[in-house]
Amino acid sequence: MLIQQILLKILHTFQQERTISAAYHLLKGKRSGQTIHDVGLYKLYPFFGLLPKLTRRQFDDQIDLLFAKNTILIEENGYYAMTGHGKELAAQSLFIPFDGWHYRGNEHLFFGRLSLIVQSLSHQLHHKKAFIPIERNEQTQQWVRQFLMRHRYQNRLLQQALFNEMTASLSRLDIKENMKELLMYRLTGYNEPGFTWQQLAFGYEMQEIDVQLLYISGLHAWLNELHREKSSYPLLNDIMQNIRAEVLLTASASSTAQLYKNGRTLEEISHIRRLKISTIEDHIVELAMNEMDFSIEPFVTAEEQQQILTAVEDYETKRLKNLKEILPNFTYFQLRLTLAKGAETL
Repeated sequence: MLIQQILLKILHTFQQERTISAAYHLLKGKRSGQTIHDVGLYKLYPFFGLLPKLTRRQFDDQIDLLFAKNTILIEENGYYAMTGHGKELAAQSLFIPFDGWHYRGNEHLFFGRLSLIVQSLSHQLHHKKAFIPIERNEQTQQWVRQFLMRHRYQNRLLQQALFNEMTASLSRLDIKENMKELLMYRLTGYNEPGFTWQQLAFGYEMQEIDVQLLYISGLHAWLNELHREKSSYPLLNDIMQNIRAEVLLTASASSTAQLYKNGRTLEEISHIRRLKISTIEDHIVELAMNEMDFSIEPFVTAEEQQQILTAVEDYETKRLKNLKEILPNFTYFQLRLTLAKGAETL
């Protein structure tokens, strides 16, 4: 089961130094300093924000299944241990790729726009002006109206042009055919309703959540193809507006970064933004994680960084609590910064 493979990979990568809840926050795409830090430290970019609507109950059900299959052991304090069987399964290659870090759930907005455009053009082709829109979000409906007007849908040339871009781009994807099928089965046209997740799960003999993950992987692959070959797919790239995260910092961290680059101290930024100093420190850690040329030496010298990285290697731990006990003279901020910046060398 795909969701269980992903969970095992995340838990194994955490090296049993995070709680089970950390995996939940990662899949949900929680924008907390700790989760963002975990993404960079453990190189879990593909899985960030993969399932933004995942409920805690759904997550716990999958964890219970992993426990029942003797792949993990659950401890009372929220931590866990991997069994030998679990480690073997976690080491197996995941057969499909994800790119959660760049899309963070926005792939669903792209498909919502595309679905409504396809539905609208299909009804126009059959001279039907009235229909119940498949996409109920008013902002998406307004965006689609503007798109259709911008591309002069009245002349009936848009249908063929969009169809050509869709077929050309999908044909270039190096993914399994069933993943391409899933994308098309979710579309709705005139007298052709899209398949529900329940119907698809039944047809593919899979869990609903696994079908959704196949669909998300296919969407990520498709969006990356559109991003790489922008000039080849002008219509689809128009639909892709503001879908891919090019500025990888959160909005709040970007505001802090701008003030810091303008020469403000962390204390001044905290006062200006009316945020706790710990929140500003979270932003600096996020900045260190995402900008290769960002120097952390104003906060922790090169010699101190080496001391921390040596401790990580010698004691085989990235857990902050453990490192604080080993290196009591360093602050948690210094430890987190060094781990974020030095993650490539760990």
